[in-house]
Amino acid sequence: MPTTTSNPHKISNGSTLGTQARMGVSLDGHDKVIALAGNPNTGKSTVFNHLTGLKQHTGNWPGKTVTRAEGSFTYNHFRYKLVDLPGTYSLLSASTDEEVARNFILFGQPDCTIVVVDATVLERNLNLVFQVMEITDKVVLCVNLMDEAKRKGIAIDSEQLEFDLGIPTIPTVARVGQGIDDLLAAVAGIVHGTIQTAPKVPPPPAELREAIDELVPMIEAVAPGIPNARWIAYRLLEGDLQVRQALLANKLGTLASTLSEPHRCTNHEQSMEAAS
Repeated sequence: MPTTTSNPHKISNGSTLGTQARMGVSLDGHDKVIALAGNPNTGKSTVFNHLTGLKQHTGNWPGKTVTRAEGSFTYNHFRYKLVDLPGTYSLLSASTDEEVARNFILFGQPDCTIVVVDATVLERNLNLVFQVMEITDKVVLCVNLMDEAKRKGIAIDSEQLEFDLGIPTIPTVARVGQGIDDLLAAVAGIVHGTIQTAPKVPPPPAELREAIDELVPMIEAVAPGIPNARWIAYRLLEGDLQVRQALLANKLGTLASTLSEPHRCTNHEQSMEAAS
């Protein structure tokens, strides 16, 4: 598995838990929080259902009409909360779904993020993978639908892909549970520090890199403790209106806390919790 040091921009655990709570997610007896991301139609929901079984509930993200699903699973005596993020093609906040996914990964700082991709259209799905790796180094790639890829004559070298990306890469067929144990082991390894990652994100052009290097210390001065000032710099240079407005209003450091009021369960959510 790849090795490197942990993210130097990680803020305190207490602050992370507070931000997660404001986003409607709390540990409530769980040890760790895992995010599940991916493009639509990658089998992400199948992965979610296989990991959580009936131990799941649904509601809305606070202040949004976007559905939020959460579930629970236990692995090696640790309880994990799994948060199913909206299926998106990117994290550029061009839609509410993208905004929700982006904000949770950046500000909620889950202990690990699983990105599910479709093995039959792997290259198309890598855009989201790279964007997640720009935000956090605690990433596991789940290459799902390997049976469909084989049926279409597509060969995936997961070991080479892992080397090229610098993150654990697990081939799966989630509908029958194939590879799920390896996926859980990789997640646990990242969460507990036995696996260290070294994400290999394509470098920006030289002129863009210089602009980012200039912006990062300015952002860190304006918003001390911001989880990933480098990614914020990317977003500013790409014209992210929400990030720009937060910066101009001197509210960048509290952007996540302004997302909405604390979460309240829906009737369906309460019934699902009771069933679990």
